[in-house]
Amino acid sequence: MDAKIRLYVEHPLGAGQSVPLDRGQAHYLFGVMRQAIGGQVLLLNGQDGEWRARITEAGKRGGMLSCDEQTKPLQMPPDLWLCFAPIKKARTDFIVEKATEMGAARIVPMQTEFTNSGRIQRDRLQAHAVEAAEQCGGTYVPQVSEMIRFDRLLHDWDPDRQIMFCDEALAASGVAHGLEGTGPWAIFIGPEGGFSDVERKRLHGLAHATAVSLGPRILRADTAAVAAMTIWQQTLGDWT
Repeated sequence: MDAKIRLYVEHPLGAGQSVPLDRGQAHYLFGVMRQAIGGQVLLLNGQDGEWRARITEAGKRGGMLSCDEQTKPLQMPPDLWLCFAPIKKARTDFIVEKATEMGAARIVPMQTEFTNSGRIQRDRLQAHAVEAAEQCGGTYVPQVSEMIRFDRLLHDWDPDRQIMFCDEALAASGVAHGLEGTGPWAIFIGPEGGFSDVERKRLHGLAHATAVSLGPRILRADTAAVAAMTIWQQTLGDWT
């Protein structure tokens, strides 16, 4: 029987390893998915790859799984951060989900001058990243950071991490970039209304930042995140 359900667990995975289920996981497997003892589940924890496991105990408040074999090794994404200004709730959720699917190693919400959202629920966004990893077949789950102010983020920035700065002011020039070099990178996506003149000037003044156009039209922030990650992955990432 092929296992079709993938489940993220915060527990070590290995041959013969027993994995306990919490109440929410038990409800999902036994109440929603109608699984029973003997059923098979694919497990990931972001560290040990993907493992096929059998259900050995099933109850309303919990259960137990036993790991049988590794089905995928841990597949790490490139060292790429997505730094973006949160927007409306559903569209922020979309950005987190797509960043996970497309191979971001870390997701960093940032407060810019024009950011409309004053706060985020980090735990909820992290849960969306987990769900996206479960559904897309990934074995790694990116960390979603607490929201940080744009100026504070750059103040503590490691210059060894290059920045791909998506500048909406370059839209008329068409898609153009000078992305090159190995090592860690980050993509910066602005909010609705874009980066302020002060923020754009600061980014343009960084030796480790490269301004990029995403085409002849100004994109919504969630669309821009997908477009930018596609360009970076095809140029420098693991799609090449």
